[in-house]
Amino acid sequence: SSGINAEWPLRPGKYHPDKNPGDDTASDKFKEIGEVYEILADDDKRKTYDRHGEDGIKNMQQGGGHDPFANFFGHFGFGHQQEEQQEHKGSDVVVDLFVSLEELYLGNFVTVKRDRPTYEETSGTRQCNCRMEMKTHMTGPGSFQMTQHRVCDQCANLVLVTVTEELDLEIEPGMLDGMTQRFSGKGEPHMEGDSGDLFFKVKTMRHPKFERKGDDLYTNLTISLQEALVGFDMTLAHLDGHGVPVKREKVTWPGALIMKKGEGMPNFEDRNKLGNLFITFDVKFPRGELSSVDKDSIRKILNQASAQKAYNGL
Repeated sequence: SSGINAEWPLRPGKYHPDKNPGDDTASDKFKEIGEVYEILADDDKRKTYDRHGEDGIKNMQQGGGHDPFANFFGHFGFGHQQEEQQEHKGSDVVVDLFVSLEELYLGNFVTVKRDRPTYEETSGTRQCNCRMEMKTHMTGPGSFQMTQHRVCDQCANLVLVTVTEELDLEIEPGMLDGMTQRFSGKGEPHMEGDSGDLFFKVKTMRHPKFERKGDDLYTNLTISLQEALVGFDMTLAHLDGHGVPVKREKVTWPGALIMKKGEGMPNFEDRNKLGNLFITFDVKFPRGELSSVDKDSIRKILNQASAQKAYNGL
């Protein structure tokens, strides 16, 4: 035994109704002392109170009530102190699941092989489910003693082993970075309780062509100076291979942005709802030298006045 060890006298005569006529407080105290004696005098009730406190007594009596010990000794720090049984569980494990933008667009099923530590029973026994319990003892007329004891159960011995298992995961269309899939009981083991959970967290790999922001896709398209000036007609290959037509018949300046409605990512909550595709144009200028004749021809064709201007573009 350890911890609390207290002895206090009970004086029922002091609060007897005959000595305190009309005093409701004294009458209540007298009843509480009677309840204490009733618990201490009954082995079954005393054991129930030691282990489960007031709730255990109420369950025995199948009725409401209060804790008479707490009223007398709680303010001295010697009230019933039943340690709540803590539920043990192993730690959760979070694993990054790297997926391509194509998988997030179309969806996919993948199988992951994982080596997982777990406990298995072996020979022998061990102490388990240890807890602190209060023991109450009569030490004489009108007095009792409360002591605190550490109590443990006997469980089978365990040994830590590693098992290899395969887990099937579904990558749903439109899933976002940070979304998780949970596998209950597949995390770190705990000798005194259940294993934790395993979470696979979606992490999108960088794509060479598209960038995702929410349900929208962004890409850059490089065209020649000639295409920028006279227009062009092309097809842009999408994530699932279908072609997105891109046609321009007017001048396209560097940094120009167009939107293709409904050519973005599927929405995770509503597969029929699609984001948009935004295309930013880059213009590739020729590197060769122009002859004087070519320069004059360009001046005549463009017929453009000088637009030289210095400004803060930041």
